[in-house]
Amino acid sequence: MSELPPDPRAVVITASNRAAAGVYADRSGQALAEGLRELGFTVDGPHVRPDDVGQLEQVLRESVASGADVVLTTGGTGLSPTDVTPEATRAVLEREAPGVAEAVRRAGEQKVPTSVLSRGIAGVAGRTLIVNLPGSTGGVKDGLAVLGPLLPHVVSQLRGGDHG
Repeated sequence: MSELPPDPRAVVITASNRAAAGVYADRSGQALAEGLRELGFTVDGPHVRPDDVGQLEQVLRESVASGADVVLTTGGTGLSPTDVTPEATRAVLEREAPGVAEAVRRAGEQKVPTSVLSRGIAGVAGRTLIVNLPGSTGGVKDGLAVLGPLLPHVVSQLRGGDHG
């Protein structure tokens, strides 16, 4: 497995009305940040925002502008009328990477058959990979299991590296 390029940076964003209002702690964002640190990233966040397209799009754009290599979101990917993370993400992406989102959905399917209902997307904005993960600690762990082996290659490629 290839290694991450030097100084990899990630941003974690949690989309949740209840966590943003302080109704409960943001466990999935914390799990995501910890998992990224274990993979070798310096992590900014989690930034907790309500399920609002404008606010999520703004924090996504700020994260890309900060020069982050990877931006991972948790929450807001389901079928509920308030789940708007994919819409905010699509407004920021320049190129989609549908295979990544499909792999994340497949990773959880054996344990949680409803994981296929996630509308999470993935793609690139500038030199930043953005991936939407489900809003559960299990969904985050499954997503990181998929992304962990991919991220060294992706970060290298987005920084202008050659195919190894």
